[in-house]
Amino acid sequence: MAAANGVYVYAILPTGEALPSEATGVGSPPATLRLVEQGPVTAVVSDAPPQLRARRRDLMAHQELLLRLTDRGPVLPMRFGMVAPDEDTVRTQLAGASADHLATLRHVARRVEINLKALPAQNALAAVVAEEKNVRRLREEVRRRPGYEASVRLGEAVAGALSRRASEAGKKLLHSLTPMARAVATGPEVHGCALNVSFLVDRDDSDDFRAVAERFAAAHRTHVELRVAGPLPCYSFVSHRSAAGV
Repeated sequence: MAAANGVYVYAILPTGEALPSEATGVGSPPATLRLVEQGPVTAVVSDAPPQLRARRRDLMAHQELLLRLTDRGPVLPMRFGMVAPDEDTVRTQLAGASADHLATLRHVARRVEINLKALPAQNALAAVVAEEKNVRRLREEVRRRPGYEASVRLGEAVAGALSRRASEAGKKLLHSLTPMARAVATGPEVHGCALNVSFLVDRDDSDDFRAVAERFAAAHRTHVELRVAGPLPCYSFVSHRSAAGV
């Protein structure tokens, strides 16, 4: 089937899986979903809306559908904005990579992704002054001889200490949580973020995993601010080859 603006691809599933009831796709009005089957694997698609952009409405629609699909079985999630020229192109890609798709579907079955970002702790200046000798020394210099250069050195020292403390805490957290995960994937660098890591976790263990992370964050709150996202679709554990070509 051809569509004027192409075919929007949401995910790849094992053939035989049904769509969630009343599920819809991106666009305004929300697009009608359909399945494109090719042997043992199936793509979830809709007509692509004209002038597709990363609007909040469409981002949320994309994510909500993937979460609903993940609740039902293994899913290879596509990133937002994956558009193929037509359904024949989708079928060709599915046929050419079905073995890779099936292997990845087995890998993520009954598993979810949890993402952790470790940032320098907010409102931790008192702890930094108390525990960092260099910061304490520079603060005393500023008090004795106030001036622009001394203040800059103090600010740089505080920022450096906050960043280092967050990085050290992030390494400890990674060491603590890695044994609880089936796989670990380092995410792209995020400005101001000491650690950006995703974990592939058994769905039944996801609550315990989050609880361990949150207890760590509470115990190290003067070192790190931890942001926990998930359970999520397993974006970080789908190979580039599995996601390419559609």
